[in-house]
Amino acid sequence: MKTALLSVNNLTAWYGRKKMVLSDVSLELAEHETVGLIGLNGAGKTTFLQVLSGLHSTFQAKNILFHGKTVKLQKKDFKRCRYTVFAEDDSFRYFTFWEYLSYVFSAYGKEVPDVSGLMEGFGFEEYADILLRDLSTGNRKKVYLITAFALKPELLFLDEPVNGLDFESTEFLYQQISAYREFGTVLFSSHILESITLTSDRVLVLGDGKIQQTFEGGQINAADIREAL
Repeated sequence: MKTALLSVNNLTAWYGRKKMVLSDVSLELAEHETVGLIGLNGAGKTTFLQVLSGLHSTFQAKNILFHGKTVKLQKKDFKRCRYTVFAEDDSFRYFTFWEYLSYVFSAYGKEVPDVSGLMEGFGFEEYADILLRDLSTGNRKKVYLITAFALKPELLFLDEPVNGLDFESTEFLYQQISAYREFGTVLFSSHILESITLTSDRVLVLGDGKIQQTFEGGQINAADIREAL
């Protein structure tokens, strides 16, 4: 069995006590695996990733363990082990790609690597000096994806990473997700079956705020997952 990297036990999240979004969710992410989280709109996928990213404070859990030890989601050491690409992100509007990349790597205490291969793969070379506010939704998404795959955090969270991407960039994204096991663990949400079936070691079906079903290995196929949804 693979070693547990992140364990979440009995997590409940809400927007005001009258609007429960997640109820008693438990999961374990192993080292060097890719886990897909799929569900219909409103299932709680984004909220779950926001909790793990330290951006959603109204939650409770029996415990959250990182490498077997209790972790605070806002703790600096844990922040440096994760990076999240959100479905929509309008922050750093007045940064160019290069400025954002430098800022992130400085915050993580790392040297900026050569990202030319990632830029070429995502078809982003001609946009690197444009302010993020002036980029299309797809190109802004590429800024965060390039940064994520260059940073290589131990935990990489991706929320609907395919949204806004062109065909070539989507194919390149699948390659990057599939290859990421070498560096760490990916948890990504999607409502696109192809993205899940082509890249995941496990698929978690989220519905009504709970993990309703899990598919692994040879069990992962579009027909069964669609039926579970």
